[in-house]
Amino acid sequence: TEIDWKAYMEEVEGFANGTLDYTQLKGDTGPLVYPAGFVYIFLGLYYATGRGTDIRLAQYIVAGLYLLNLLLVFRIYCRTNKVPPYVFFFMCCASYRIHSIFVLRLFNDPVAMAILFLAINLFLEERWSWGCLLFSLAVSVKMNILLFAPGLLFLLLQRFGLLGCIPKLCICALLQVILGLPFLLVNPVGYLTRSFDLGRQFQFKWTVNWRFLPEEVFHNRAFHAALLLAHLAGLALFALHRWHRSKDSILALLKDPAERKHPSPPLTIVFVLFSSNFLGVCCSRSLHYQFYVWYFHTLPYLLWCTPTPKLTHMPKVLLLGVIELCWNTYPSTVCSSLSLHICHGLVLLQLWYGTAPPPAPHTPTPSRRPAPLSKKAQ
Repeated sequence: TEIDWKAYMEEVEGFANGTLDYTQLKGDTGPLVYPAGFVYIFLGLYYATGRGTDIRLAQYIVAGLYLLNLLLVFRIYCRTNKVPPYVFFFMCCASYRIHSIFVLRLFNDPVAMAILFLAINLFLEERWSWGCLLFSLAVSVKMNILLFAPGLLFLLLQRFGLLGCIPKLCICALLQVILGLPFLLVNPVGYLTRSFDLGRQFQFKWTVNWRFLPEEVFHNRAFHAALLLAHLAGLALFALHRWHRSKDSILALLKDPAERKHPSPPLTIVFVLFSSNFLGVCCSRSLHYQFYVWYFHTLPYLLWCTPTPKLTHMPKVLLLGVIELCWNTYPSTVCSSLSLHICHGLVLLQLWYGTAPPPAPHTPTPSRRPAPLSKKAQ
């Protein structure tokens, strides 16, 4: 359980010793591939744990982060009021893999997700500037947070219009510049290529979702391009037909909200953000075991956000169990990876058909002359 923690500590130790060239920050598992926010946060853990030697203390700190993360998630779910209370038991107690990702392995993914959930809480409180600041901070810890970015952009356009959302986007960009400035001044190309490397190759032996493919297909660039196109197509379809509920064209989002002909109905912030992230997870080039935390805490909402008769609750709980089983199968198998895709497909189908716009009410054309009433009716 020390491998990743040790590598993190070696990576930030170089920064602690004065190294500002990002290409020179590395550990036993390879070079540093996370943005600058990761360096600052784990540098704090480096000093708090006696230069990374007190792993038990680090686990206690991350256990506290786990509880804080649950509190933030529960607050979001209380605001949405869609998930039955008994489901929270599975979220807290039923996932060995999530507990391992947080406390045993000390990955940086939970840190990024906890900051992200704090940002969503701020969005729900209509504190968009602070929310964007925290969202950008989460991105600076790990780039998977960018999977929420299409949904956030849609929400900003819907709430503020094009001109109104530009200051919010500037907040996100400015924080990235400030955090990365020490490294940008020394080796800007090295920092950008290392910390925001979108073309990084993943090892086939760690994949959870594509085990059923031949390894040469898994590494094929055409396969990666097809996944990217599928991701973009999914985002476009959801933006046009599930997120956008106004009678106006989606281009009306570019206008100031006060100038739109038909005001948008109340938009579910959580649905847009969670579905945006889930589409990205479904189309990921590879999912490693620690990536489960990217969407584990969003699954109950995705399954229960649509109107559901009580008799169909049990299949949803079963679906959560199968997904958990797939993530607990090590190493992954053809069966586990196929099962995971089937479960993801079922969730997507429910999101698509369960959130379809209601049909327009049919008003019958009145006849010119009312039909004469029968004597009995009279």
